[in-house]
Amino acid sequence: MADEKPPPDFMSALGTEYFVLQSTASSTISESGSRVSIYLSSLASGLVALGFSSSSPKAFASLAFTVLPTVFVLGWFTVVRLIDTSVANVVSLRRMELIRQYYAALAPMAPAYFGTAGPPAQQGVQYGRWSFLFTMASMVITVNCVLGGATVALLCDLAVKVPLPAAAGIGAAAGLALLAASLRYEHRRLTPAVLSSYVDATSG
Repeated sequence: MADEKPPPDFMSALGTEYFVLQSTASSTISESGSRVSIYLSSLASGLVALGFSSSSPKAFASLAFTVLPTVFVLGWFTVVRLIDTSVANVVSLRRMELIRQYYAALAPMAPAYFGTAGPPAQQGVQYGRWSFLFTMASMVITVNCVLGGATVALLCDLAVKVPLPAAAGIGAAAGLALLAASLRYEHRRLTPAVLSSYVDATSG
């Protein structure tokens, strides 16, 4: 490939494509941070409001069963979009790495300047089958499942009049079930995208 001189139009288009992919990868990170911030701010505001209403059992119950489910649903919307942006980020980084590998093959001295030794979208980080547990989506999933379990426990205690220990146990079981289902969903969406980038690099 080093003996073939690529057309100028192709090189210009390739540089433009790299810039577009870089912008896409940056925008996914920015959007993820904004969505996490909105969710956590909504959760904190709701908990503060519940704290102020705790002196009145009726007001507390009414507010709890309005605010907590709303924030819980917002959490699910946030999780789904966080996983989408993570997949988009991995795909963009993989395509950027392919372009960098092409640049590195244009001249004998080029590989030293492009660092093409690692798998695409890895950038020195060792990703594995359980790396999805440490993403922003997993963080929101954990918080949201605790919120869901607490809401179920409150529902059992205040509305159904279940004894507090039993209500707490039901809430904990519900939270764990939500956590398992949510992490399974994230694993099925995110892990194939990450591992496929590793396989593509090692096979190439």
